[in-house]
Amino acid sequence: MKSILKKIILALDDSLFRVWVKWCWPEYKRPRKGYMYHYQVIKQYFFFQKILRINGAVPWPVDFRSKIVDWPGIEKGICCDPGDNLGIYINASGGIKMGYNVHIGPNSTLTSTNHYKYDHRQKSHTKGISIGNNVWIGSNCNIVAGTKIGDNVTIGAGCYIKGDIPSNSTVVVSNHALEITPKKRDYEWDCRDEELL
Repeated sequence: MKSILKKIILALDDSLFRVWVKWCWPEYKRPRKGYMYHYQVIKQYFFFQKILRINGAVPWPVDFRSKIVDWPGIEKGICCDPGDNLGIYINASGGIKMGYNVHIGPNSTLTSTNHYKYDHRQKSHTKGISIGNNVWIGSNCNIVAGTKIGDNVTIGAGCYIKGDIPSNSTVVVSNHALEITPKKRDYEWDCRDEELL
């Protein structure tokens, strides 16, 4: 009985459930195979985001335990759904640009504006975050206004990122300081070659 039900769900996944996901989240652009089934996207995000309206206006899936402030300030590519992991806080008031294939780990923070240090009622002059293509941001990271991250970058868990991170590098915390190591090879997968939802 279980296998019959699974076959029915999978048969509906690429038709009915796919249309449902596209209708609910028009900016959800992922490969049709190899990420999540469409019914899984509905199961994980629909109730909290579309019924309870937690991050309800955001046109891509966002976990109910995450918070996105001023989502229209986010410009994003394909295979990139900021806030789809748990505990992410994103303040896009200063503008955030993300390329394609960008993943953000749980409990990370992206803040594109900050307070002016001489009068906390005002915003700082530094604003905006730019993140390139094929970027992995590990859990518990903080990325602050004025940061520019290049392409093909892996940021390890617990990093505080401010300033420029060069393309083709790995960033980790070592003895309370950032250690940036060049990668030895190019990124191997191009999500733009996939058939997208």
